[in-house]
Amino acid sequence: MSQGIIIAGGGIGGLTAALALLRKGFDVTVVEQAAELKEIGAGLHMGPNGASALFGLGLKDALMEKGVLSAKREMRLWNTGEAWSLVAHGAGSEERYGAPYMLLHRADLHGMLRDAVLAMKPDAVLLKSKVAGLEQDERGAEVLLADGRVVRGAAVIGADGVHSVVRDRLGKSVTPQFTGNMFWRGMIPIDLVPERERDVAGGWFSHDATVTCYPVRGGELLNFVGTVKCDGWSTLSWTEQGTTEECLADFEGWHPHILQMIENMGTPYKWGQFQFESVQEWTDRRVALLGDACHAMPPSLGQGAIMAIEDGVVLARALEASKGDVLEGLQRYQAARIERATEVVNCSWKESRGRNSADLADPARAQAYMASRFTSSSVNTFYDWIFGYKAHEVTV
Repeated sequence: MSQGIIIAGGGIGGLTAALALLRKGFDVTVVEQAAELKEIGAGLHMGPNGASALFGLGLKDALMEKGVLSAKREMRLWNTGEAWSLVAHGAGSEERYGAPYMLLHRADLHGMLRDAVLAMKPDAVLLKSKVAGLEQDERGAEVLLADGRVVRGAAVIGADGVHSVVRDRLGKSVTPQFTGNMFWRGMIPIDLVPERERDVAGGWFSHDATVTCYPVRGGELLNFVGTVKCDGWSTLSWTEQGTTEECLADFEGWHPHILQMIENMGTPYKWGQFQFESVQEWTDRRVALLGDACHAMPPSLGQGAIMAIEDGVVLARALEASKGDVLEGLQRYQAARIERATEVVNCSWKESRGRNSADLADPARAQAYMASRFTSSSVNTFYDWIFGYKAHEVTV
C-alpha cells in the first residue's frame, strides 16, 4: 500500500484524525477490528473547544442538525432539585468562547465523522482488521493484522482506545485501577421525561452520587448517567445490563424527576470506573498514540472525546508543518498536545474525586455548599482555559 498514514482504531479520535489528514492531502488507511463501523449509544457534552474543532473540519451543518444547542446548564441539589445556572455552558457559550456548547449522541457524532471520511476516500476503512503486531524502520512503519495481512505506511497512529494494542506493542502498557465508582446509563424518550428537564443539561449532586442528564439527537432522547459508590468491580465492559430496580435502589431518596427518568429508561446499563495511567511519551519514531490510548480520563469535565478530537486536528497540522518529515511531525504533535491533555486529565480526576461533599447530606449546609461552588465567576475561571482552546490555531 502507499506510504500514507495508518490509523489503528475507527472511533471518534481515529476518524477525526483521518478526516483532518485527508483534508490536508494525506493518504489515510484506518484499520478497525469491528465488522461494522458504528458506535454504541451514549451521550456526550461537546464543549465549545470541541465544537470549534469540528466546525473547522466542515461538520457544522451535520452538528447543527443532529446536536442540541445547550440552552441552559444547571447544577442541581440531589433531593430538592434547586438549581444554579451556568450561563457560559448554555446560551452564553458562543459569546464567551466563539463556539456553541452542544449535546450529542455519541453514535451521531461517530456517524458524521465516518460519512465525512468515506466521502473523501471510500476505501479508507478496513473492517475486520485487528492489529496483532507492529514494526517500523527508517523507511516506514507497518501493522500486522491478525489474519496475516500487512498494511504499510509512513507512520502508525494508535487511536485504539484504553485497551490499545499499539500502546502495548510499544511497551507502554498500563494497568487499570478500579476507582470505587460505578456508572448507570440509559436513554429515555423525551416525551417520557418530566417537562422541566427536557431542555436542560443538568448535573445533580449528593454526598455519595451524581447524575448528569441532557437532551440529544435533536431533542428526541434524554441521556442519563448516574455515578454511585461501589465496593468492587471485575469487568472492563461498559455494556453490562442491570435492572430498573437496582438502579432505583441506588438513588433512593432522590428527587422524583430522577426516579421518573430511571423508571422510563428501559434497560439501564452499568459499568465500573477504572483509572488508566497517562502515557508519558506518546511517540516512538514513526508511531504515535492519540486519545484514550495515551490519556484516558473520567467523564467529570466532559472532555474525553474532545481531547481526542483536538489530538486529531493538531496531529494533521503538525504533519503538514513538518513538510514530509514524519518523525519531526509526530514530535511536533506530542509537543503541542501532551501538556494540555495531561492537565485536563488531572483536572478531570480532581473533579471526579471531589464532587461528593459530606455537606450535601445535611440540608442545613447543602444549599450554602452549592451556592459557593457554582458561582458563575468561579466556574468560568475554571473552564476558560479548557473551552477557549482552538485546535486549528495553536502553535505546532
